Parts: sequence; structure tokens; C-alpha cells
Amino acid sequence: MPVFDRLRHLGRRALGLDVPTPDHTVAVLHKDEHEVPGLNQRETLRLRYIRLFGSTGTVLMAIGALGVGAQPVLQNPTYGVRILGLFARTYIAAMTITMTGTVMVVMAWLLLGRYAIGRTRNGEPPRRMTRSQLDRTLLLWIVPLSIAPPMFSRDVYSYLAQSEITARGLDPYEVGPKTALGDGHVLTRTVPNIWRETPAPYGPLSLWLGRGISNFTGENIIAGIFFHRLLALGGVALIVWALPRLAKRCGVSAVSALWLGAANPLLLFHLVSGVHNEALMLGLMLAGMELAMRAIQSADPLRGANFALLVGGCAVIALGSTIKIPALIALGFVGMALAHRWGMNWRSVLASAALLGVIAASVTLAISTASGLGFGWIHTLGTANAVRSWMSLPTSIGIVTGFGGVLLGLGDHTTALLSLTRPIAALCAVYIAIRMLVATYTNRLHAVGALGVALGALVLLFPVVQPWYLLWAVVPLAAWATRPAFRLPTICFSSIVSVILMPSGKDEEPFVIVQAAIATVIICGALILATRNLLPWRSETGALAEEPAPTEYAKSP
Repeated sequence: MPVFDRLRHLGRRALGLDVPTPDHTVAVLHKDEHEVPGLNQRETLRLRYIRLFGSTGTVLMAIGALGVGAQPVLQNPTYGVRILGLFARTYIAAMTITMTGTVMVVMAWLLLGRYAIGRTRNGEPPRRMTRSQLDRTLLLWIVPLSIAPPMFSRDVYSYLAQSEITARGLDPYEVGPKTALGDGHVLTRTVPNIWRETPAPYGPLSLWLGRGISNFTGENIIAGIFFHRLLALGGVALIVWALPRLAKRCGVSAVSALWLGAANPLLLFHLVSGVHNEALMLGLMLAGMELAMRAIQSADPLRGANFALLVGGCAVIALGSTIKIPALIALGFVGMALAHRWGMNWRSVLASAALLGVIAASVTLAISTASGLGFGWIHTLGTANAVRSWMSLPTSIGIVTGFGGVLLGLGDHTTALLSLTRPIAALCAVYIAIRMLVATYTNRLHAVGALGVALGALVLLFPVVQPWYLLWAVVPLAAWATRPAFRLPTICFSSIVSVILMPSGKDEEPFVIVQAAIATVIICGALILATRNLLPWRSETGALAEEPAPTEYAKSP
């Protein structure tokens, strides 16, 4: 084979244009799921007990958060109140209550998975709960966390301070809370020390909405938290709306996708309870993806109402990127799906890129101009890189290697190693994203699945990884990846990360963690024994109902 042809073949293989059989690619993570029978009477009763068990857990979390949640330094409504203030004075007991509730929610979620995914026995189809049963369960679990103090993170106080800076007409992309508001300001004192002097890393829409909240609530911290949580709940509602629709397009059960994506403890604990703006970013990204794919996958021509649907979906995705920039990646996958529909040639790719580029630029320009915040946010996207996150693969490699150098007497070269591992990881993430874009272009992977894989690579190889960043990949992949090779690690990792983080959003004294953990293990063990005949802790057996004629979800509109 001539050298030129060999290089051309290697290049096409590297980009994913010439690939092996699907069994040797990430396509192996997906398999269509079919309609299956609903739960029988015994399983429905057990589902109600699971729902009650999880609801009890969220109520315990809400109660314990009165003492160990991410409470504000000032304007704490429980301070000095006889009953509500008791939890802050009995710190270890409050920590035990919260940790017990956390573990109960995770266990209830795992038990719920039996009826969301189902278990195939003897080659017969599993039974699965209905969408309405899952919706009621999710609602009951969300309500207590929605009215509880924030937990697991103190980022909402940064939102409040940055919103106040914006409301005062100052540039939040130039000054931090300490400089703009003063070190003694009520909002500055609630911001974690590491972020008091840093500018805002969020998009203009996030701060524009925050400015409206600040103009309405002023310096009232509790009211500010309430309205920011309403924004987060709006994002969760968009996720619940879009995720089952995207799942049907990918041939996946809406119930199993919602269970793994929307009912995931990471989402409940960090987007609802932790009040993170990822909720609105993900909600807008997925909603826009659904609208755009509805137009692209339609049998009707792309004109008139159908074209308006495509443009509207892309605009919604671009809107999500003005909350946090990662949402913009979804536009690339919509563009490749559109290029595939338009003929799979360079002309279609350029036309698709031009159309989506104009939409994204127009939305970004409109939001940046209308908000009066301009484009300063582009220069603050790397603000979080100051944190060394153990969940980040390149950061962990750099820190461990640097520590090894210290042990060997070679000196501490951690900073130098991080400057090497992080760029290499970024190049790997870009390469994986390109491969996924090509897979979408060739129709080898559905755009939703390819987006999830690309976001997963971005998260794992990102310099800083927070627990809720995992949802960037988990939520879209929940609508596409069905194989145990994806679901089992995701379930395990989601469960472990959900229970190891402290509800106060800060480091705790070791003796507090140890005492509360021991008490939690004892209490949860006793709960398992007490409910052994009510909840399906053990594998269930019994004849299954006859499977109806399979109907592929992928054929649903």
C-alpha cells in the first residue's frame, strides 16, 4: 500500500470515518428497550413502601439540615429559636439524622431501580413501573429538599453576592464580592473564603436572572435562596420534560431514563438541595436538543414550522450556554445530525455549521447586550481551575505523581506536572469529542448518545470536577446507554459520591464524621431488618406476565 494511502487510511480510522463493527465501539453501550408489562399488585405495594422509605429519608435530611446544612453565616432563621435551633446545638445528632436520611434516599433509589429497569429472569421480560408512578415518587422526594436549607455546597451564596454586584451596576467579571461589596457586607460574609475575591465564572443569563432576584429580595438571604432554588427547580422540570422524549427517540424506556437521570441522588442532592445553576443549564440544553431533533428526525421537509422548530431548539441550547458554556457542545451534535440529513458532504457540514453558528452568535450577542454584561464572562471561565479536585483524572495524576516525587526526595513538582497533565487531558477530550461528532455525522451513533460520551470525556478530563458535574454526562447518557457496562458503574459511582459528601458543604472534624457514620450504619442496618418483609431487599422470584408485542420506543415521535 502506498505511503499516502496508508496515511489516509490511518487518518480516516483515527477520526472514526472507517471504524470496526459496532461491537468494538461505544455503540455497544446501547440496546433498544421495549414495552413490558406493568407491576403486579404485590410489586405495586412494595413500590409504595419504597416511595415512603425514600420520602422519609428526604424529610430526615431536611430536618437535619437545620443544624448541619450549608446555613448562612448571618440571617440564619433558626438561630435562637427553641426547637429549630436545637439541631445546631446537637451537631453530631443532626449530622447523624442527615446522613441517615441520605443513605435512606440512596437505598430507596437503588430499590426503585428494580422496578424502573426491571430484571430479566429465564429469558422472560421484566415488569416495569409506569411513568405516573415514577413521577409521583420523584415529586415526593423533591418536595422536602425544596423547602430545606441548602446542603452539600455553599455556591448559592456566591450566586447571591455576584447578583448583588450586578444589581449595583458593577462588573462581576472584573471584581469579586470582597472588593465590590466590602469584606463586612452580609452577602460577602456568606461566600466561602476561596471565592470572595474571584470574579464570576458564569454566563450573562445566569447573572441577569440573579440581578432580577437581587433587585427584588435585596440583602435578604433566605428570600434570595428561595428564588434561586425556583430557578433550579425550573431546570429540573425541563429535564423531566425532555429526558423521556429523548429516550424514546433513542429506543430507551422513558421510565428507566428518568430513574437514572432525573431521580438520581446526585441530581436531588446537588441540583435541588444544593441549588446549582447546572439544573437550568442541563434543562435548557436537553429541551433544546429535543426540539431540534424533533425537526431533524421528522419526515416532513425542513421548512416552515419544522424549520422554526429547529431554529428554536438551537436557540434554546445557545440560551443554556449563557448559563454555563458546556451546553454549547450540544449544538455541534445537532449540527452533525443536520449535516447527515442534508446529504453527508462537506457542503452540508459547512451549511449546518453556518446556520447554527449564526443562531448561537445571535443568542449570545442578544443576551450579553441586553443584560449589559458584555463578554467579560469569556475571560473568567477558568476561575474554578484554582481548585485541585480529586475527581479530576489529570489533576489526580499530577498530585499523586508530585507527592511521589516528594517521597523520593526529588522535590515538589506538582504545579509543573499539572501544567503538563491538564493540557494533555484537554487534547484527549477534544479528540474524543471529534470522534463522537463524526459518529453522529455518519449516523453510527445517535446525537444524544454521542453528546453524552463527549461530555463524559470532558468531565473526566476536566481540570476541576465537582460531584454535580457528573450529571453533564449521566443525564444525556441515561436517555441512550442501556447496557450494564454503563449503568452499573454509573449507579455505583452515583451512590458512593452521594453518601460521602458532607451536608454542610465544608470539611468536618474527623471525630464528627466517624461518630455520625457509626450511628448511621447501625440505624440503617436496623431499618433494613425492620423492613425486610416490606421492601424488596432480596431478589424476587415468581412467574412474570406474558410479554405483549414489542413496540420500539425509537418509533415514537
